[in-house]
Amino acid sequence: MTINITLPDGSVREYPKGATSMEIALSISEGLARNVLAAKVNGTVVDASLPIHADSSVQLLTWNDTDGKATFWHSSAHLLAEALESLYPGTKFGIGPAIETGFYYDVDFGEVEFNQEHFKKLEDKILELARLKSDYKRQEISKTDAIHYFTQKGDEYKLDLLEGLEDGKITFYTQGNFTDLCRGPHIPNTGFIKAAKVMNIAGAYWRGDISKKQLTRLYAVTFPKQKELEDYLLLLEEAKKRDHRKLGRELELFTFSENVGMGLPLWLPKGTVLRERLINFLKKAQEKAGYQQVATPHIGNKKLYVTSGHYEKYGKDSFQAIHTPEEEEYFLKPMNCPHHCEIYKSKPRSYKDLPIRYAEFGTVYRYEQSGELHGLTRVRGFTQDDAHLFCMKEQVKEEFLKVIDLVLYVFKALGFENYTAQISLRDPANKAKYIGSDENWDLAERNIIEAAAEKGLNTVTELGEAAFYGPKLDFMVKDALGRKWQLGTIQVDYQLPEKFQLEYTGADNQKHRPVMIHRAPFGSLERFTAVLIEHCAGNFPLWLAPEQFIILPISEKYHDYALSIKQALEEEDIRGSIDERDEKIGRKIRDAEVAKIPFMLVVGEKEQTENTIQVRKKHEGDLGSMNLESFISMFKREAKV
Repeated sequence: MTINITLPDGSVREYPKGATSMEIALSISEGLARNVLAAKVNGTVVDASLPIHADSSVQLLTWNDTDGKATFWHSSAHLLAEALESLYPGTKFGIGPAIETGFYYDVDFGEVEFNQEHFKKLEDKILELARLKSDYKRQEISKTDAIHYFTQKGDEYKLDLLEGLEDGKITFYTQGNFTDLCRGPHIPNTGFIKAAKVMNIAGAYWRGDISKKQLTRLYAVTFPKQKELEDYLLLLEEAKKRDHRKLGRELELFTFSENVGMGLPLWLPKGTVLRERLINFLKKAQEKAGYQQVATPHIGNKKLYVTSGHYEKYGKDSFQAIHTPEEEEYFLKPMNCPHHCEIYKSKPRSYKDLPIRYAEFGTVYRYEQSGELHGLTRVRGFTQDDAHLFCMKEQVKEEFLKVIDLVLYVFKALGFENYTAQISLRDPANKAKYIGSDENWDLAERNIIEAAAEKGLNTVTELGEAAFYGPKLDFMVKDALGRKWQLGTIQVDYQLPEKFQLEYTGADNQKHRPVMIHRAPFGSLERFTAVLIEHCAGNFPLWLAPEQFIILPISEKYHDYALSIKQALEEEDIRGSIDERDEKIGRKIRDAEVAKIPFMLVVGEKEQTENTIQVRKKHEGDLGSMNLESFISMFKREAKV
């Protein structure tokens, strides 16, 4: 018997029933087969050695594919565990998933005090084992036998994981002398792993529960070539220079205080200017696009979030309830959308009113474990550039297209040129995770797919990445170092209007449900700012820079002239300051360069006499002498968004 295999280019090939993805690769070319790490069969990533018994679509995965890398790194986590077990017998293991920058494994070392001094020894052992080219072997096993194995081994963490697994769906993977509970998939053998680096060590409570034992989390990364590891480490060095936490401190943009609370950023004056410029930039664009600005409270009654479904889904991740003397129960606002539904509901609506577009820079609060907090990218209080559009079904696609235009306008203005649009759909094999009818889900997904195609976006489709209430389009942006960030998002929602019983009167004089579109081009203002800082290394676009110029008087005698220049520029909405320190001009220039101020305006006796300024530009040096009008004209040309 034969089966038909459809490849990514649309071609269809015939193979014997039970053929593996590796055999398919070999039939195409031996060179391709040597690089195949795994395969995606009908959208699911599987071992390249897994037999295929029915007509299927097959994508062969290599190191160049995201899913290929993830499989490589997850297999490397197993190899790291084998190395640890070899070096430190009795070590117990939690979980070891692939992450965006490699992988980690949560480990219980028992009495061993593992630290950074052990890293090199562990790396050498990983590579020693990798050179054995041990196959990753998959074994289906009964729950009884799995429990017996880990009971004999004395690994209570694997036994804990087994409690939640269904008999008949449990698999082990073995490579070399190490066997792990795992659903896979894995690369063919350890020989693909040619370079390894243990990056970091941290603490992690088992199952994220602070009442349980704290394990040691080892972060590591591996590569199929040593040169790729070397390039990666150089990239990390550059990333350290661009770290938004470091630059945020040096440029005096934001700070944190334990007295205020972990994960709650304090914006300093210069950072507040940056933040407000971003907000005003988007507000202006939104006004042109027909948005109306609204404002909602920082707290909401529990019943609001019960109605929306957010309490059931995310209640455990929210801050604890606030109880009033009148036995009311409130929560710090974890999202803005339920509040906007209530604004829509505040008066009767007609089809003539739609679409309605509400926008708010609303601060929301979500509890994150202290170990997960990271500068501005992972915080407990953050501001979303939130907007919710209420429209008729026949308006959804047009509104979606307009929102795409707005997101792309934001990216262009801020220098994000390399991005992919991820179409995030529900998992058809697990519809219980989502709310709403199949009809509305199908319609919403079709609207998103067609809108992305009409705009000619470079897209990838991910099953299972939709929000619980609807599909979405997520924009994955690459920064100047090639790192990928999820920034803008647009979501279609048929469910919240149903839950809040939202209505409008149609042309037929009957009541209808509107459709809701959620969108946030920045996402979190805090996270967006962090990404922007690292993308441009603190060298913000001229229109956005918190301090656009600094006047450098040669001596105290020229402070009054400097002040007159500053006042004239501020009247033109050009922001800056005067360096009045008693320092030599060379030192003032160097300090201004370090502070990443776009323009340095040097003034002395000649400039005061001729009513001019000596202009220096960051990274370009001396632009010569010019009068104030010429400088303002040049500045406005360069600062145009």
